[in-house]
Amino acid sequence: MEPEAPKYARLREEMVRRQIEARGVTDPAVLEAMRRVPRHLFVSEALRDQAYGDYPLPIGEQQTISQPYIVAEMTQALALDKDSRVLEIGTGSGYQAAILAQIAYRVFTIERIRSLYLRARRLFDELKLFNIVTRYGDGSKGWEEESPFDAILLTAGAPRVPEVLLKQLKPGGRLVAPVGNEHTQELVRIVREKTGFREARLGGCRFVKLVGEHGWKEP
Repeated sequence: MEPEAPKYARLREEMVRRQIEARGVTDPAVLEAMRRVPRHLFVSEALRDQAYGDYPLPIGEQQTISQPYIVAEMTQALALDKDSRVLEIGTGSGYQAAILAQIAYRVFTIERIRSLYLRARRLFDELKLFNIVTRYGDGSKGWEEESPFDAILLTAGAPRVPEVLLKQLKPGGRLVAPVGNEHTQELVRIVREKTGFREARLGGCRFVKLVGEHGWKEP
């Protein structure tokens, strides 16, 4: 891979300072991950100069790479450490998984769109992100044979949190997901406790739909 142009490091630092720290993300590991991962490599060449803007961008197949602040907020809500095993539902561009991989021990990520899956897998290899394990298939089912997980992240909006995913959380595990309809969603954080599940609401958001057996049906 070619050496990175100095401007991208400057743009990342500005992104972290103005978009992420300024909105209250304080986890040092999350901030460092956002400074380190070359977000511009996860979008098309035509969009690279917009990669560090305060908005989502298209990545093809009617999918998007999320706004940087949302990526940071969701990552912080997972409360990861260096021993965490994380499941991500919806690899997309691969950017969110790359951020998780800077902090966690291992990231398992599932993508249902084959072209996105293959592109992300190539990029993980190029960036030497060898602690990311990928799967092509229906992420709404989770990854039962690798469960239980310390954390689960949905990067697509679901009408409700699939029960099958809650069952794949460890006791004390955290799940973060956008929940709602096609137009209005809310980011929720669910913690698995001894007596059940505790839910907190983190604010409004808008994601592409979670399509699969336990999400929205294929169009």
